[in-house]
Amino acid sequence: MEAELYQQMRELEDRHWWFMGRRAIVASLLRSCGLPKNACMLDLGCGTGGNLAMLSEFGQVVGAELDEHAAQLARERGLAPIVRGKLPDGLPLDAGAFHCVTLLDVLEHIDDDRATLEAVHRLLAPAGQLLITVPAFPFLWGAHDVAHHHQRRYRAKGLRQLLEATGYEITMSSYCNTWLFPLAATVRLLRRCFPVANAGAELSLPPTPVNALLAALFASERHLLRMGLPFGVSLVVLARKPC
Repeated sequence: MEAELYQQMRELEDRHWWFMGRRAIVASLLRSCGLPKNACMLDLGCGTGGNLAMLSEFGQVVGAELDEHAAQLARERGLAPIVRGKLPDGLPLDAGAFHCVTLLDVLEHIDDDRATLEAVHRLLAPAGQLLITVPAFPFLWGAHDVAHHHQRRYRAKGLRQLLEATGYEITMSSYCNTWLFPLAATVRLLRRCFPVANAGAELSLPPTPVNALLAALFASERHLLRMGLPFGVSLVVLARKPC
């Protein structure tokens, strides 16, 4: 049964509008941040490997994943070596080896987020880039967070302060998934007042036309992030390790 669940997760990572939109946003930010040609890339918490093809546009990618079932599905893609490891202190990777590290909806799962950012700082080369996405706004906490084993949701100011305290320079910070924020906030607040069964299963695959429309809508926000969107279901930050 567990293998079937991870196979379903792989399908969602490949096809669900939220993952597709997030990949478009991440790729757009990485294209604009001045990575060296054929950069050394690390995707921490790579899951079943849904981001590996996109990240390989920028150089040589390594994936790191705690769960063996997810790691095996990522390996089967044949796109990158996948190592087993646990944040913050259980990664078999060399210090200063990477030009870019991505933490895509990973940090909120980890008990000690500060120690994790310090560990990532050690993995980055001087002037290396860190790209983070996390769920936003504690008031949106609900069954979805519980079902996905989140430890917290973040505010932009708090995450910026945490990054600065662990040695990073912030180059871009914005909320995202903004267009759908009013609907998402309304649904989550209503579910808090009127709980329903299986409320955490929000990542089922919609019908194809709806999925394509939502993916395009989410991805369109990549053109506005440098301005800084004032609210959203998620938060994206690009930070730099000083030279």
